[in-house]
Amino acid sequence: MKTTGEIKNLLQNRELDSTLMDIYLDESRLDYQRQRYIDALTRYEELYETGEIAIFSAPGRSEIGGNHTDHQHGEVLAASINLDAIAITAPLAEPVVRVVSDGYDMITVFLDDLEVKEELKGTTDSLIRGVLEGIKNHGGKIGGFQAYVTSDVLIGAGLSSSAAFETIIGTIVSGLYNEMKLSPVDIAIIGQYAENVHFGKPSGLMDQMASSVGNLVHIDFADVAHPVIENVSCDLVKYGYSLCITDTKGSHADLTPDYAAVPAEMRAVAAVLGQELLHGITLEQLLSHAAEIREKTGDRAYLRAIHFVTENVRVQKEVAALQAEDFDAFLAAVKASGDSSFKYLQNVYTSHDITHQNVSVALAVSDAILGSNGVSRVHGGGFAGTIQAFVKNEAVAEYKAALDGVFGEGACSVLMIRKYGGMQVL
Repeated sequence: MKTTGEIKNLLQNRELDSTLMDIYLDESRLDYQRQRYIDALTRYEELYETGEIAIFSAPGRSEIGGNHTDHQHGEVLAASINLDAIAITAPLAEPVVRVVSDGYDMITVFLDDLEVKEELKGTTDSLIRGVLEGIKNHGGKIGGFQAYVTSDVLIGAGLSSSAAFETIIGTIVSGLYNEMKLSPVDIAIIGQYAENVHFGKPSGLMDQMASSVGNLVHIDFADVAHPVIENVSCDLVKYGYSLCITDTKGSHADLTPDYAAVPAEMRAVAAVLGQELLHGITLEQLLSHAAEIREKTGDRAYLRAIHFVTENVRVQKEVAALQAEDFDAFLAAVKASGDSSFKYLQNVYTSHDITHQNVSVALAVSDAILGSNGVSRVHGGGFAGTIQAFVKNEAVAEYKAALDGVFGEGACSVLMIRKYGGMQVL
């Protein structure tokens, strides 16, 4: 390992530019990344003094296909992006973990005290504790370390900053104590365990898997205990496109009932057909039992079920198109996914407040500006928040200016699909 001072000199002399470019893919932001790492190293020195360190990274994620399907054991396609959490860290001889996240107080976790604590649920402390216990339960080695973590994964933009944090803690332990031999899949499963059991949030596995595995990952949750995972390559640079995520600044307050209603209504439809979940139910079954389902569950539940069964097919089309290097077919499937989410899943705005439809406006503006230069769709859980767009590079400046003009400067972020998941940088 190198010292903080040695690494700062390498950064200042631009000797790590090729490494940063390989990770972040955006030459226009090399100055930003270089200074970001220098600032993180300086903050680490302020907290823990100088010495030899290692640097780890874990990306945020963007859902590409499979909108609201994982909870019904469906299929998803998600990508890691070139926004990430980075950690400056060093091992400790004593059995304790000390972590400072940018802007927060130090968290201290003792390795002999990793059980679930009700009073810590919903806290960052619980995530660290859960990842450490999860690694230990999976047969991995754990040990003490100190770390400073800083992240530019946008909070509240559906890019899963929590999954990036869980992944980076798991990757630190893999690097410091397991020779980076903990698999990305195991780190993702451990991250989900930390979030479900210790943090108290019943999340699926998609976020953690995309962050840990990297690039595009196709996941089939048919057997949720043993999901089938497939890496899919997508070089946006080759195709001349960028991934744009726009925060529409919609309020997430009081949306819990909207989110909860989606899986509840899908389960209600499945129950009419004698199943617990929609997995395995076909479009033909939904069509032939339409009258009964509508009578017993209502029309919205029926439409959401149609979205689920057709969305799985669209995910498969997206994957097949990328594997065949047919980017136009991929874009068509992305657009169809967004249209289904709007029309059938109905997660673009809340029915409890029809006067505020930020996501709908963002999609309408996107259609008007892009034309044949890209496609857009609702991003993540929906109802408020963000949209996603694949935009031809030559149209990005006009598109960003238009969306920023509607939702405020900096609302639209221009991203790339990153080829690495959780990793050791140095």
